[in-house]
Amino acid sequence: MRSVITFLCCLMVVFANAQELKCTVTVNSQKIGQSNQQIFQTLQQSATDFMNSTKWTNKSFKKEERIACNMLITVNSYEGENFGATIQVQSSRPIYNSTYESPVLNINDQNFSFTYQEFQPMYFNETRFDSNLTSVLAFYAYIILGVDADSFKMRSGTPYYNKAKQVLSIAQSSNYAGWNQNDGDRTRWVLMDNLLSNTFREYRTVMYNYHRKAMDYLSDDAETAKKTIASSLRLFKSMNARRPNSYLLQSFFDAKANEILDIYSGGPQVSIVQLVDTLNKIAPNYSSSWKKIEY
Repeated sequence: MRSVITFLCCLMVVFANAQELKCTVTVNSQKIGQSNQQIFQTLQQSATDFMNSTKWTNKSFKKEERIACNMLITVNSYEGENFGATIQVQSSRPIYNSTYESPVLNINDQNFSFTYQEFQPMYFNETRFDSNLTSVLAFYAYIILGVDADSFKMRSGTPYYNKAKQVLSIAQSSNYAGWNQNDGDRTRWVLMDNLLSNTFREYRTVMYNYHRKAMDYLSDDAETAKKTIASSLRLFKSMNARRPNSYLLQSFFDAKANEILDIYSGGPQVSIVQLVDTLNKIAPNYSSSWKKIEY
């Protein structure tokens, strides 16, 4: 009886200290027209369990503190155990004194091929390459943790980016695309290089200033928060001058364009002439959105 009580107590401790991520994984196989969906459903559940049950850090997270994130795996080809796919990774962080979740990450990775056998267990070993499936998922788990940490405390995401870099380094000998320097300009290698490079240092400063110094005060003092966001975004001008149209800048506005439009479309008016000019220069792909911002 005592052993049973001890076991139940251990379970209570495990569930009281929830894992770090609250991740929803969706596997979309519509492109290949496969009539039997069982393996895709199993893959979806296995990937979800992997992301949410793996202990990614040595920190204890309360259930309500878990990071909300989504992964959309779109299968483009499937034969036997071989999958050709893309993966879109999104995450958000809560804003103080509100129920709003602010999007902080939106990455669309086009280089995601892997092998998967139905019901195979998925484990992560940080010292070796077991599969491209688990390595890609683990890589983005650490990216999610790093971006989230940077939004709360200046450059506090570095330990998680270093973990992601370790995953990348081990996977580079696997011959899967996306891990190496010559695989393209919108890859995991480029993302990792940019996040840790001094060339793109403004990105992490903006992530902190935008969220911790502005968004977290939006409900208390919207006018000041808007001005802080505008001044934060102007920091991107220097980064863009060094490396125009960088992966980090693109991913930032992929996550933030709609939010920026919403912020400046209501509430107290502030002068945004300079902001709109900056946005058009550093994020011209979203110029149609910036036109909707009212002066």
